[in-house]
Amino acid sequence: MEKELLMIKEEVAELVNKAVDKKALNELKVYFLGKTGKLTNLLKGMKDVPAQDKPRIGALVNEVRKFVESTFLSKEECFAQKELDEKLNNEKVDITLPSKNMKKGALHPVTSMTDRLVDICVNLGFTVVDGPEIESDYYNFEAVNTPKSHPARDMQDSFYFTENILLRTQTTAVQARAMESMKPPFKIVVPGKTYRNDSDATHSPMFNQLEGLVVDENVSMADLKNMLSIMMKRLFGEDTLIRFRPSYFPFTEPSIEVDVSCPQCHGKGCKLCKDTGYLELLGAGVVNPKVLDYNGIDSKKYKGFAFGIGIDRASMLFTNNTDMRSLFKNDIRFLKQGR
Repeated sequence: MEKELLMIKEEVAELVNKAVDKKALNELKVYFLGKTGKLTNLLKGMKDVPAQDKPRIGALVNEVRKFVESTFLSKEECFAQKELDEKLNNEKVDITLPSKNMKKGALHPVTSMTDRLVDICVNLGFTVVDGPEIESDYYNFEAVNTPKSHPARDMQDSFYFTENILLRTQTTAVQARAMESMKPPFKIVVPGKTYRNDSDATHSPMFNQLEGLVVDENVSMADLKNMLSIMMKRLFGEDTLIRFRPSYFPFTEPSIEVDVSCPQCHGKGCKLCKDTGYLELLGAGVVNPKVLDYNGIDSKKYKGFAFGIGIDRASMLFTNNTDMRSLFKNDIRFLKQGR
């Protein structure tokens, strides 16, 4: 048996070396290591080896078996590497050739509108600040003059985690944080996601806002209206008409709604503006003195004004889109409009 094992070892080394392809190698593997293979059958004879010879023959069996298996494995790896080399050589790409039908990516319309608005505000001297989307009840409501009894606290309108922790319903919460940490005068703008329990063609439970806050001595509603007029004309064009209407917000007093002439029909009336010629775009107002005092700013010395614009709605105007839900779908035809 010892002699036969050594012969098999020599035979495997010779035949495997001569194998020209994977098919021939597999046939040899079956011939030696298959269920009825030469080495397999020989190993079945171990039961007939005398007891005194079993340690020596057993060690030789292990040595030969490891040799045979490693020889086949080495040859298989050799064929695999050869196959890979041939594939790489045959599939070379000339990177100097011009590409075919290359599709360029585009920013999402909401991202484009956010960048546009932030650029306008920065150009007007604002500093961009950010804050947490998971907010405390204090900063989201109390610090901006929204008491416990206010309808905005209704569980049906806001997403609460606990009694005092919720997803922020407005980026005004960041303004409250800023007033605590910043000394006037300052001008800040806050872009970011907000959340409310509302969903239809013109509302989404997650939407994007951009809010601005100016705190300084002797600022007035006239300053606010002038600044908003500049912003809207830079955003929609110099021929844009701006209309101010009285409104109510707990954060500001007095408060206004701001409408702009429809960028699609230029005030003539169309489906987008529901034939009114104007589109409601943002809310604004003079900061309520209670809010300044509540956040440690002397309302007798300093005044402020604030504004907030829905980024999603503004982006819909530029894409002539009447369904806000399109902003959250992956339709490439719509997303191309962000270019």
